[in-house]
Amino acid sequence: MNFTRWSARLPGTQRRAAARTDEQAVPADRRGEGSVPAARVEKLTDIDIDQGAGTGTAIGTLPAGPAVDQLPARDVLDRVPALVALVHGPDHRIAYVNDAYTAAFGVRHLGAPAREALPELAELGLLPLLDQVLRSGKPRTLKSRKAVDGRSYTFTCTPAADGTGGTGGTGGAGDSGDRAGGGAVLVFATDVTDHAEAAERLRASERRQRETAVTLQRSLLPQELEQPDDLRIAATYQPGGTEAAVGGDWYDVITLGGGRTALVIGDVMGRGVRAAAVMGQLRTAVRAYARLDLPPHEVLQLLDGLATEIDANQIATCAYAIHDPNEGRLVYASAGHLPILVRDENGTVRRADEPTGPPLGTGGWMHASGSIPLGPGATAVLYTDGLVERRNEDLDEGIAALERALSGATGSPQVVCDRLVRSAGVTADHDDDVAVLVLQHPARTGPEGELFRNAALELLGGVEAAPRARAFASGVLTSWRFPAELHDLGVLAASELVANSLQHGTPPMRLRLRRTDRRLIIEVTDGNDHLPRRRQAEPADESGRGIAIVATIATHWGSRRTPGGGKAVWCEFLLPRA
Repeated sequence: MNFTRWSARLPGTQRRAAARTDEQAVPADRRGEGSVPAARVEKLTDIDIDQGAGTGTAIGTLPAGPAVDQLPARDVLDRVPALVALVHGPDHRIAYVNDAYTAAFGVRHLGAPAREALPELAELGLLPLLDQVLRSGKPRTLKSRKAVDGRSYTFTCTPAADGTGGTGGTGGAGDSGDRAGGGAVLVFATDVTDHAEAAERLRASERRQRETAVTLQRSLLPQELEQPDDLRIAATYQPGGTEAAVGGDWYDVITLGGGRTALVIGDVMGRGVRAAAVMGQLRTAVRAYARLDLPPHEVLQLLDGLATEIDANQIATCAYAIHDPNEGRLVYASAGHLPILVRDENGTVRRADEPTGPPLGTGGWMHASGSIPLGPGATAVLYTDGLVERRNEDLDEGIAALERALSGATGSPQVVCDRLVRSAGVTADHDDDVAVLVLQHPARTGPEGELFRNAALELLGGVEAAPRARAFASGVLTSWRFPAELHDLGVLAASELVANSLQHGTPPMRLRLRRTDRRLIIEVTDGNDHLPRRRQAEPADESGRGIAIVATIATHWGSRRTPGGGKAVWCEFLLPRA
């Protein structure tokens, strides 16, 4: 058996390395002549592999001058720095192991089956691979496995000729004869410890970066969601399964006062710590702009300019919505974000598709607000693209699948949230991060319904509207069985807000009282969009104290412009706990 026959079975890189090793023994001026100088003659040995004889006993000295192709296979394989073993037959009996293999795993007894004599291969799961090679006649590779000696190897198993000249499992016409002989498999192990350790260091670095990004991401998200009086809300964030999948998804819930609530969801394009950091800045800005109680499209307009200032190359999508329990609608604006889904009390799901503007950070676009009904018993879902976007699937198909899942999802907001995530197939190794925000407007009946009441009065006429408003407020608060102190404070606040509106506002005017299970809300609207401000009245001033009085006696107060023009001024009182 010569070198050509064996080397043809070696992996290409190692075959070339073995050839170069022998070529270096030939002087430059003699290479190609097929000889080795007498001064460099080495003692080479040959072992009858098929006989299983040999524990390294020399049986002859190779005369000077053989070509590389004429070197004995044993000599070539012994020179290869990789680990080499030859097994034959269905039991994979050892026919040969080279010096490198013996140095790594110790002396192995020839003729013994691999399951007993090569336990290191059994532990690595290599024996089934040897069976596959015998059956198929095709090479198989097991990449980067850590062996018992603590080093990592890549194993290549190649079908080889046995002592009868067969190759074992070639699949040709003579295959039956080869199977009778059992066939042979050459096991070639390359030491890849350095590569494996470098890869592990890289993976460890990526894990640390991912953990840093996830920690930053979670720390920037709300640690505890605000729970408005009129809504039930739950949210979840699921980071992607790889470092690259940790992105800038975020959500938030902001109580605006007067019973109104802002809901936000967004997605910063990009991955890693940078995206999470940009997300944190945008989320902080949203909370600041929300305190101005602006319409949704104006909030997005401000965010658009800020996103450009944070990073001109960074864009983000965002949906900002406001729920007002008095209106029974969700008013929203979208900057390139996916449509909000709303399921009504009958299970019908609607998309809030329009209007949608370009993502934040693009600049030069005037956003607009839209609305969608959100009455008692309705559920709304805000989400990021990781929930519905899949490779090789149209985005609309993912949204349609989410609609179907939402139509059958019942229970608490957290239950709905979990069901939607499961139905979308989101797992720990998901390739993108996912944020979901679910809100419900419960349909309250019975004793619970008694805790949520509304009353309104149109303020008609001139100065006589003020005493009529006081009488109305007193009667309503008495019917709601408020304590005397809270009753008197409520009547005083309603009187001051109505007087302020009569003096500075324009028709139409309205007084609205609302109670929840936690607070009393008093609101006055009029047609003048000039917002009042609290100021310090001088001792001689006959006016200017109304808002100061309201701010002093109420828990909170505020004002905002209304969508159709005009303004609303409100205050609220926390109810005593039962």
